[in-house]
Amino acid sequence: MEEEAQQVNRWEGYVDWRKRPALRGRHGGMLAAFFVLVVEILENLAYLANASNLVLYLSHHMHLSPSKSANSVTNFMGTAFLLALLGGFLSDAFFTTYHIYLLSAVIEFLGLVILTVQARSSSLKPPPCSPSNPTVQCTEVDGGKAAMLFIGLYLVALGVGGIKGSLPTHGAEQFDEDTPQGRKKISTFFNYFVFCLSCGALIAVTLVVWIEDNKGWEWGFGISTIAIFLSVLIFLAGSALYKNKIPSGSPLTTICKVLIAALINAFTSKTPSNAIANLSANPYKLSQTSKGPQEETTKARELLPQAPTVTLRFLNRSLVNKPVHTALSCTVQEVEEVKIVIKVLPIFACTIILNCCLAQLSTFSVEQAATMNTKIGSLKVPPASLPVFPVLFIMILAPIYDHFIIPFARKVTKSEMGITHLQRIGIGLVLSIVAMAVAALVEIKRKRVANSGLNSTGPLPITFLWLALQYLFLGSADLFTLAGLLEFFFTEAPTRMRSLATSLSWASLAVGYYLSSAIVSIVNEVTENSGQQPWLSGGSINAYQLDRFYWLMCVLSGLNFLHYLFWATRYKYRSSTRANQ
Repeated sequence: MEEEAQQVNRWEGYVDWRKRPALRGRHGGMLAAFFVLVVEILENLAYLANASNLVLYLSHHMHLSPSKSANSVTNFMGTAFLLALLGGFLSDAFFTTYHIYLLSAVIEFLGLVILTVQARSSSLKPPPCSPSNPTVQCTEVDGGKAAMLFIGLYLVALGVGGIKGSLPTHGAEQFDEDTPQGRKKISTFFNYFVFCLSCGALIAVTLVVWIEDNKGWEWGFGISTIAIFLSVLIFLAGSALYKNKIPSGSPLTTICKVLIAALINAFTSKTPSNAIANLSANPYKLSQTSKGPQEETTKARELLPQAPTVTLRFLNRSLVNKPVHTALSCTVQEVEEVKIVIKVLPIFACTIILNCCLAQLSTFSVEQAATMNTKIGSLKVPPASLPVFPVLFIMILAPIYDHFIIPFARKVTKSEMGITHLQRIGIGLVLSIVAMAVAALVEIKRKRVANSGLNSTGPLPITFLWLALQYLFLGSADLFTLAGLLEFFFTEAPTRMRSLATSLSWASLAVGYYLSSAIVSIVNEVTENSGQQPWLSGGSINAYQLDRFYWLMCVLSGLNFLHYLFWATRYKYRSSTRANQ
């Protein structure tokens, strides 16, 4: 009897950490997800404690030039987020999210140990130098010391990428998406995942940055090392509670197979495209072989059309005729899964400009704050701590959104979600437009004070709290968009491609960082070639035409929102019961 009960209560397609079948009531649930949320606090603390202040370490201690330091930090952060795609791919294809997290955390730990040892030992760094003592020449880090530095940094980036690509999916998979209550908990999880991400960031950009500046970088790297070590212990403590999705092979193989088969048949097949819709349905294949009641639930959750749909009809050609090789044989299910992936890509692309705005503001706003009065009462706030504003706004807004806004929206719309994923992302994009407009207006006000002649010595007689306005809107935009993207990709992607799809949220951040540098270069080149003073160059921030640049970003964000509306209004959710549209 007990064996029959376990058969009924199995989570089909999931196992525990010992690879035994996962059971309802024993595995998964809010307690299992709680371990993931605590781990995210420590993981993001370990990452941002160094990334947020790394440019100073590279310039002051490794003697890299300002441009090299900035580029090194941008490349490091962009690479870390791009590698989330690798972590997501491995989680879907070969390993569970459980194992990818542990492997990635160990890799990041090793990278942080290398950086801590180098920061502590003066023999592993370039000789110290001082601008006030011209007899001591500053030498840029090179040779084995440079190799040690960048090996440590990119081990950290590899570890961060693996964690970002596996941890959000691992947490969300602890809930039962077959029930309305379970889907609500998934939404709550992603809200609090962003909240916990911000908690780690808050500690990193305040306490740890202060320790790095006042006690030494070996302390900063050491704290990060301890944080990631503790995160592994906490994650392991929840092992008995987790349910882990069984990997089902490479999703990229399926995508490539369908695309190649469609291209080959497009050139070799004489079957008209409108005849493809009349193809008989291929059998629906489940990876599970059990015949219990849970199988029906699994089938209902992952059911795809048994005949090819008319959307992206070109891909239906992969089902025509006998393939030139058995490896190119495609099922209807595989074709429809690839269609789902292709349809979410435009949504991903529309979030890149938002992340470009975030990247630009995190650089120029710090320079703006450095010219302003940064005192709050008797407390002098370092300009580098400006990121604390969006972090605080996210921490305040996330619980309000989950406990007040969403329940109210559910009552008004009488739908399960209240606000759909695409609506959340759209709200974030609108807020980014407002943020850039506010940033432009604040810069106009700051430059008016700078040009009034009142700043003969010391900071400008204008408080840096004016900059908090743009961070208010940016923090809100980040909450709506990032949490909405994570949930959108998780719920819309095929089950065996979820980790890879969710990783697109982090890849959008990476592309945004890279694009921000390109936009600055393009703006300077275009304005200089037109006979003007380059907008973003000069002896100081007061010589910049930063307000014009912000207006340009506002216009680009507006055009991007119109582009987003084009795709969002045409997107059809996999399940109308989830979208409630």
